[in-house]
Amino acid sequence: MKNIIQGVKGAREFYPIQMRNRNFILKHIREVSHQFGYEEYDGPFLEKVDLYAAKSGEELVKEQAFVFPDRGGELITLRPELTPSLARMVAEKQNELIFPLRWWSFGPFWRYEKPQKGRTREFFQWNIDLIGIDSAYADAELVSICASFFNNIGLDSTQVTIFVNHRQLMDEEIKSIGITDVQKKKVFKLIDRIDKMPPEVWDTLVLEEGLNQAQLVGLKNIINNKELWKKSQDLVKIFEILEIMGLKGYVQYNPRIIRGLDYYTGMVFEAWDTSGEGRAVLGGGHYNNLVGDVGGEPLPGVGFAMGDVMAGFLLEKYGCLKSVSDSEIDVLVTTFDEDSISQSFKILKELHNNKINAVPYPQVAKLQKQIKYADRMGIKVVIILGPSELETGTVTIKNLALSSQITVPNTQLIESVQILIAQQ
Repeated sequence: MKNIIQGVKGAREFYPIQMRNRNFILKHIREVSHQFGYEEYDGPFLEKVDLYAAKSGEELVKEQAFVFPDRGGELITLRPELTPSLARMVAEKQNELIFPLRWWSFGPFWRYEKPQKGRTREFFQWNIDLIGIDSAYADAELVSICASFFNNIGLDSTQVTIFVNHRQLMDEEIKSIGITDVQKKKVFKLIDRIDKMPPEVWDTLVLEEGLNQAQLVGLKNIINNKELWKKSQDLVKIFEILEIMGLKGYVQYNPRIIRGLDYYTGMVFEAWDTSGEGRAVLGGGHYNNLVGDVGGEPLPGVGFAMGDVMAGFLLEKYGCLKSVSDSEIDVLVTTFDEDSISQSFKILKELHNNKINAVPYPQVAKLQKQIKYADRMGIKVVIILGPSELETGTVTIKNLALSSQITVPNTQLIESVQILIAQQ
């Protein structure tokens, strides 16, 4: 076998089955987004690196972004996330837009990370935001969208959990044990990483940030207190709305959920496989200054992002993608011999006119070869048009799923095929 040029490390290839999986996820994303009244938009794939330095913090720009100079020497990056672009887009037309905005998008992103399970350098991401409202009810809406997506796609609350917390609540709690504003940012990052390292290592890192032993104990009490949410009026309201929506079963309070990005100011949340495998499936939160850092008037909002890689792992794990493996082709029309090809294509045209996905076998071949092709492709219905069918004005319809077949008059072809497809 000749040497094949290798693809770029961490980039992805989508063969037809992977495309069907991706489109299956997108289909449900689009359905739930529109169900809640969100409009689709998108931003540019290329941005000036300064935009991310303003909104996302140094780590993302210096360590994760694909940065390169353009021909004029200006530093450009492939977009690693969408929120900064969203902020700029809103700022540019802030006086023309009607608030609150409900916007969603699904597109490609790039991060220069070490490829591993659930993490690639190239990925697709669902972004959805409610902008212009500073309200616990808006926060509850975004969590409801998450839960509704999981419910619609076939995941129940025993398989995935949405964990919520509140940055303001955590600010107040850590301030009460004497942690300063200077220490807070690093402490939050340590809380975000607590489940990724041994307890004794985490304790040491906390003390190295200048906290004393009493503060370490107090911090542990805070992040282990599962009833702490009752001190937050916002979280109380959020859980009330989720109860009304019938979605509370998907959601739990977790004081360890902090989210690493700098712009979150209120509620934050992440969805996880209940078994704890892999990484968060999605994450997001509330922010109070979406566009101020890029030159606009400050706007509150809430949103989240979900990558397709972890979502795909979760759906595959729990069997939600089984039906997606079926071919998108419903019918194969066989070609018996040169004399009957014109009749085969007339049948094909009739199927297409009735919105039935159908293909012809592209050359004359033994019938068994054509049926084997259909079976391997996952095509469930095969139409056979041989000399006897031509003579009697009939067609034979073979159901590969049930290994059965019927012969019907040409006038009953469409109805018979539609019934078989509906039964698959």
